[in-house]
Amino acid sequence: MTIQQPQTRIQKKNRETILDAALDVFSEHGFRGATLDQIATTAGLSKPNVLYYFASKEAIYTALLSGLLETWLDPLRAIDPDGEPVDEILAYVMRKLDMSRTFPRESRLFANEIVQGAPRILDQIEGPLKSLVDETSTMFRRWTREGRLAEIDPHHLIFSIWATTQHYADFSAQIRGILRSEGEEHFDVAADFLEHFYRRALVPSPG
Repeated sequence: MTIQQPQTRIQKKNRETILDAALDVFSEHGFRGATLDQIATTAGLSKPNVLYYFASKEAIYTALLSGLLETWLDPLRAIDPDGEPVDEILAYVMRKLDMSRTFPRESRLFANEIVQGAPRILDQIEGPLKSLVDETSTMFRRWTREGRLAEIDPHHLIFSIWATTQHYADFSAQIRGILRSEGEEHFDVAADFLEHFYRRALVPSPG
């Protein structure tokens, strides 16, 4: 059995530099449009140096996606089953919107992969992501039966939250072009709108 040696500080730094550069390139050009030469140039490293750390363009892409999916699942995992249902779901909405503000490149990379049919992460979507969404939907249905959440399809509620929050990263150019927004103030306006929008949908009707 081969024992893998721990990475040196420089090796860790170079690996992180390559992944960060690849995130720029893949989020802009997609997997097919990106090249190892572009990644190397963006990273400020030679192509052979990049290939020392990753065997191929696909290996870099897969490493990015694997880490990204875990990051994407964390906000959904943070919903507290014992919390106040409407507040917990609204907090999830805000976490997702904040991710679009903070991690726009990651969001676009994920969106590009999904548009292509998710060939490299379909097993994770049909596995851990589906399991987590199904578990969360079961929790939402319980809250509805208890009269603490409006009658609403839980799967489509989650899809709706993804659509209305990740849109601000994936279609940033469109939003900024229409709103003439050069800063981040539109995220604050979006937060107010989404809080009002989802609260109206989630609060049970009296009686």
